[in-house]
Amino acid sequence: MSADGLLAGVRILDFTIWRPGPYGTQLLGELGADICKVEPPGGDPMRSYPGLFDALSVNKRSIVLDLKTDDGHRRALELAAVADVVIEGFRPGVAARLGIGYDDVCAVNPRVIYCSVSGMGQVGELATAPGHDLNFQAWAGALAPDGGDPAVAAVPIADLAGGLAAAYAVCAALVHQQRTGAGEHIDVAMGDVLATWTGAVIPAARGVDPSARGVPGYGVFAAADGGFVTLGIITEDHFWAPLCDELAMHDARDMPFVERMRHVDALQARIAAAIGTHPRDEVVATLLGAGVPAAPLLDRSEMLELAHFRQRDVVTFDAAAGPATGHPVRFDRHPATRRSPAPEVDEHRGSGFLPRS
Repeated sequence: MSADGLLAGVRILDFTIWRPGPYGTQLLGELGADICKVEPPGGDPMRSYPGLFDALSVNKRSIVLDLKTDDGHRRALELAAVADVVIEGFRPGVAARLGIGYDDVCAVNPRVIYCSVSGMGQVGELATAPGHDLNFQAWAGALAPDGGDPAVAAVPIADLAGGLAAAYAVCAALVHQQRTGAGEHIDVAMGDVLATWTGAVIPAARGVDPSARGVPGYGVFAAADGGFVTLGIITEDHFWAPLCDELAMHDARDMPFVERMRHVDALQARIAAAIGTHPRDEVVATLLGAGVPAAPLLDRSEMLELAHFRQRDVVTFDAAAGPATGHPVRFDRHPATRRSPAPEVDEHRGSGFLPRS
């Protein structure tokens, strides 16, 4: 196992604030990249949420630059000139007005990878539309893909999707840069990512009424103790049969999928009634033991206590700081690590990137 991350030696100049861009650079920093976080005067507004800011800012160093001043602008371009990657999250056109747009940075660093993260992209009639996560979900059809009542996710999927897309796009561009010496201009839009997730085609099974909503054995069901159970059966007869066995729905166990879909509402009601007579953890244990895809609906505190995530180092526990979540991907030879805590605002004033090893 190497102490160096997969991106050790990669220099990233990070102009992003709030959540999408910082999440992307967090992922890259935990893989070993050298992250220089440029904060505006007063600091990243995400510092108003200290716990979240700390989670997004491990392995980063902070300098404050007022990009509207000559000194701030000059220092930003000095750092950009020696960076491998520059990431910004301003509204389209703002970086250029500040003199740190792609053309400005490319003039001092032709091989740079320049990544812009925004809600609706750098071009298009909605490029300058203001918004946050929920707005971009709405534009992308993610809140109600098939019409009807909207379903608002409990996590900011647009922010996280944008950050994740930025991180993988930067990694792809770094491979090309290392091979050819050429840079890239990356335009990541949260709305674009979610639009591809919403998709252009309604998922409809062959032989099933396309207007049917839901699938028998797929959904969230209330348990007797106030908890909730999730089931994840789609077409699989080998999941449906043991579910029916355990819930005493013997007359329905051999019903083929298309037939089940014709009676979706009645079957879902029977499943709900059966699950509703058992405590959450008891019925989940019984169904898992029978090979049924079931899971308890956990809240954050329950998730943090789950032994599985601790065994995988997704959740870690520090006696001084309490629980924290780690990198979402495991690497056996070059594991992602948290090497330093989140910086204080402007903690690294006057410093630049670390020397390359």
